Amino acid sequence: MTIPSLLTQTLAEALRAVLGDALPADFRPQVTAAADLRFGDYQSNAAMLLAKQARCNPRALATQVLEKLNGGDVAEADIAGPGFINFRIKPEFYAQTAAAMLGDERLGVTQVEHPKTLVIDFSAPNVAKPMHVGHIRSTIIGDTLGRLARFMGHRVITDNHIGDWGTQFGMILWGWKHLLNPAALQENPIEALLSVYKEVNAKCKETPALLADCKAELVKLQSGDEENLGIWKQCIAVTKVGLEKIYDQLDIHFDYWLGESAYNDALAPLVEDLLAKGIARESEGAVCVFSDGFHKPEQDPFLVRKDGEWLPVPAIIRKADGGFLYATTDLATLDYRTEHFKADAIWYVVGAPQEKHFKQIFDIERMRGINGDFRHVAFGSILGKDRRPFKTRSGDTVSLQDVIDEAIARAAKVIEDKSPDMPEEDKARVARQVGIGAIKFAELSQNRLSDYIFDWDKMLALTGDTAPYLQNSYVRVRSIFRKIGESFTAPSHLTLTEAAEIHLARLLVRYAEVVPATLDDCRPNLLAAYLYELAKAFHSFYEACPVLKSEGAVRETRLALCELTARILKQGMGLFGIEMPERM
Repeated sequence: MTIPSLLTQTLAEALRAVLGDALPADFRPQVTAAADLRFGDYQSNAAMLLAKQARCNPRALATQVLEKLNGGDVAEADIAGPGFINFRIKPEFYAQTAAAMLGDERLGVTQVEHPKTLVIDFSAPNVAKPMHVGHIRSTIIGDTLGRLARFMGHRVITDNHIGDWGTQFGMILWGWKHLLNPAALQENPIEALLSVYKEVNAKCKETPALLADCKAELVKLQSGDEENLGIWKQCIAVTKVGLEKIYDQLDIHFDYWLGESAYNDALAPLVEDLLAKGIARESEGAVCVFSDGFHKPEQDPFLVRKDGEWLPVPAIIRKADGGFLYATTDLATLDYRTEHFKADAIWYVVGAPQEKHFKQIFDIERMRGINGDFRHVAFGSILGKDRRPFKTRSGDTVSLQDVIDEAIARAAKVIEDKSPDMPEEDKARVARQVGIGAIKFAELSQNRLSDYIFDWDKMLALTGDTAPYLQNSYVRVRSIFRKIGESFTAPSHLTLTEAAEIHLARLLVRYAEVVPATLDDCRPNLLAAYLYELAKAFHSFYEACPVLKSEGAVRETRLALCELTARILKQGMGLFGIEMPERM
């Protein structure tokens, strides 16, 4: 049980003792980490929330509660301001908890009591197109949420819902038959297909009649033409090879690659079912879903306010020409994941601009009587230093492979400058760990809903909230144990006396609180900020409290704090898919 859970339980008992039946049966006091340690380690505003109902002054109620509080060996409490109840955790309890963590491979993090089957949809690049810098956010956030959910005990299914169907294939098919260079396809298949697509697209603008030929190729594909199906399958196969090279470098793997095409056969029956149930109706030849009035207009995804009135914005699920759209495919995908995977929850890690789309999809499910745990995990954009979408100097979209290669190359230069005597094989491995770690941490340390600036110098800096800083912190801890030249056995009892020791233990113990909260909020930046604060606390501790020069129980305690710091840094960064080198 975490410290906030213990304090919540103790506070609830005190509130019940003071208020009796006047305490609402469903009231659960909130205990949170204090923003300012001058006022304690944790605090609660429970007395302030309940004072009005109890018809008394908040501070007076807090005083009565304090008299009933029994912090025992855990904490001492006092009152601040208008009625905040502050808790100061006793050093002995931090010592006891930290010692217990050393004997726990999960470092104090308990798994959920009721695990779910969770499907996470992320990355989702398009076939015949290379991944670009814009794929960083979905790919890395989605992978991290999967790692966190598995660690917390959930059954996680990751699905790469690739774009392997659609109008672009008409152009690719025509280009394959008339323009494709077999040698270029052999050398770099994705770039060759992209080049063909761009060339055909340009030709269609010059010669509009060509567009009809491309559409005819698409119709043949959709009708099951063997030649076009064969080309389409080759496009998917060569694209997958290129994508897996990047995913392998990032140590990201998927349980399924069920693209849009996997649901083709389900689309027509789905539309007919929605029509039969009166959820959808025809409008100007198309089949659409309109608002059913369930929500207030301000919260209705099928309405938009214009010129002082609310106008309909329907979800189109079949076009007037009989074609289907993303909305149709996403509804069929939800059906499959719910029925086939028996999913308890489905998360879509997709950019913020798709917010209205997912609100409509999830609301259509509600209309169908399917009230699943569906979540759109939205995120902002990656910007260049000019605060515009990150592009190359020529204005092209930046290739994700180029980003990875550049990160590793820059990290290699840092390693060469810092450790020129390191064996070449080790340099290459560490450069990969540092370069890819820098990309991941730069992403995960951001509030996912905010845009952020892609800055090479900041990403690879050995100071500040960066992966190299945290990796270097880990290396520094491990170097302590290399110096003692013997295996370390953690003591069963720790003694904390110095302020730096107590503060480091305070942060170590909070790991068990931060990991679950990170998953609950789908906010990897919570864990990233915690790991950075932990590394800073370790450096302050290391400067203030000699480790190897100390003796006896003091030395054992300080070595134990070092060991626990290293374990948490390694496990915490591992939840991001970031490797920690032993030397840098």
